Amino acid sequence: MRVISLNLNGIRSAANKGVYPWLAAQHADVVCLQELKAQAPDLSLEMLNPPGLNGYFHYAEKKGYSGVGIYSKKQPDQIIEGLGLPDIDEEGRYIEAVYGDLSVVSLYLPSGSSGQARQAAKFAFMERFLPRLEALAASGREFILCGDWNIAHREIDLKNWKGNLKNSGFLPEERAWMSDLFERVGLVDVYRRLYPAHEGEAYTWWSNRGQAWAKNVGWRIDYQIATSGIAAKARTASVYKEQRFSDHAPLSVDYDWIL
Repeated sequence: MRVISLNLNGIRSAANKGVYPWLAAQHADVVCLQELKAQAPDLSLEMLNPPGLNGYFHYAEKKGYSGVGIYSKKQPDQIIEGLGLPDIDEEGRYIEAVYGDLSVVSLYLPSGSSGQARQAAKFAFMERFLPRLEALAASGREFILCGDWNIAHREIDLKNWKGNLKNSGFLPEERAWMSDLFERVGLVDVYRRLYPAHEGEAYTWWSNRGQAWAKNVGWRIDYQIATSGIAAKARTASVYKEQRFSDHAPLSVDYDWIL
């Protein structure tokens, strides 16, 4: 089973940059999308249902903002849109595809980089999302939570960590929250399980400022975080950088698992 996570930074923009021909060649079973920046009327037939895939979306109410989606080769047993928290759900940040005893989630955690109000909203999301993570970890079902978490967990996960100790995305509180996911909740950072020492090749996001991409001054903020059973089935993972579809790069993981 191949699972891909990709923040598109606008689905229409990514389409214009060739994401769909690339996607067709990946033969993915599930593709998790973040930051659609579009609503249903804005999407072409190819965007709604690429060849061989079924599309499911949770749009933000605000036009041109946020939104998540899932493409699936197999029709899921159930699609769950949102967390049942109105202020979060209106921003289109969570969609879950249920396949028997496995769920795959596309998640877009808020960014706090635009100011104190958004950082407060990010912390509020984290606080209310944690009990949901604890519940899913205790449910006995397997989960893969794909997406843009807007947090670099460890120093190895960004190039300029010393210069970002006080910046959103690398704050001590954010990093401690992620540590809780792995240590207390019992979830697994799949890429890091496979490649504990990878640095530059693991980055998934680069600022548009300066020459961050050219100099590989990146951050690893896109993850596949999973319950231990399915995480143990991960065989290979890769970040695709040969083409640029957005300011993020696709993260692909192959699991020894059949949907």
